[in-house]
Amino acid sequence: MTDYTVFAYLADVIIWPEHRGQGIGKQLVQALIDHPEVKTVSHWSLSTSDAHGLYEKFGFETDGRYMRPERKPAA
Repeated sequence: MTDYTVFAYLADVIIWPEHRGQGIGKQLVQALIDHPEVKTVSHWSLSTSDAHGLYEKFGFETDGRYMRPERKPAA
């Protein structure tokens, strides 16, 4: 969910168990945060109960209940 300018909320990425370990989650998250329509978004947020390690690889840090990245938007 995003306004394409300032805010984006990423719902937890869910990969079915039989497809885990193939890099699908990483590819999905990378494609989402690199998408041209959200390159200028400066405030990202997500909530996850068990995939902190996945999102930390993309710069997300735990901020209470949510995770937020240290990210400067592209110009």
